[in-house]
Amino acid sequence: AKATGIVFAGAAHTGTKHPHANEIAPGLFAPVHQHLFCARLDVAIDGERNSLVEIDVERVPMGEQNPYGNAFTWKETPLRSELEARRHADPAKARVWEIRSAERTNRLGTPTAYQLVPRPSATLMAQPESTVHQRATFATRHLWATPYRADERYPAGERPNAHPGGAGLPAWTAADRDLTDTDLVLWHVFGPTHIPRPEDWPVMPVDYSGFSLRPYGFLDRNPALDLPSGAADEHCSAHDH
Repeated sequence: AKATGIVFAGAAHTGTKHPHANEIAPGLFAPVHQHLFCARLDVAIDGERNSLVEIDVERVPMGEQNPYGNAFTWKETPLRSELEARRHADPAKARVWEIRSAERTNRLGTPTAYQLVPRPSATLMAQPESTVHQRATFATRHLWATPYRADERYPAGERPNAHPGGAGLPAWTAADRDLTDTDLVLWHVFGPTHIPRPEDWPVMPVDYSGFSLRPYGFLDRNPALDLPSGAADEHCSAHDH
């Protein structure tokens, strides 16, 4: 997702300090704000029977299994229900979420899979008692997961400006439905928290945010190995000429 345009701004005396707005030009102030998106990912990794696993890297204590202290490992945590799958990203643990097939395996005998790799930023900063928080509760987690339902389309509910709060993902996942070997939908929240700067005025440069989905054991080896030899050089030469 790419954000650009003209920031919302207001006037104040030059050099004054405001807790909610930054001076971006003499006498011109722009408030801090967030752009939080939610990607609805109707995954089907080698079939519609999928399971969800959270993967973190972990340190190994000094000892017989780690005599020199330089070893580390990873931990896999199955997310078996909707409440278990309400998750925050954790870059300190290189956290990813893996969607595994219950129907297919690769040549190593492990389930074919894809990983959701977040590029985390702040979740919703509004206070829990606020109207914004109650109507956009989906933005308080980086990840939600639900079993597929055709009528569950919008993370904030069907009419977020009309309902009193709690619709959408908070209401659906309160049922704590089973997520094991089923038709999964992942809901991933991402986006920038913007403290405007002088470089954003008069038109801000593009601010990028997003995530990636990458195969993890979905393929038996690097799928780019059979590219024709010299193809990249020929492409560059064509551009040069």
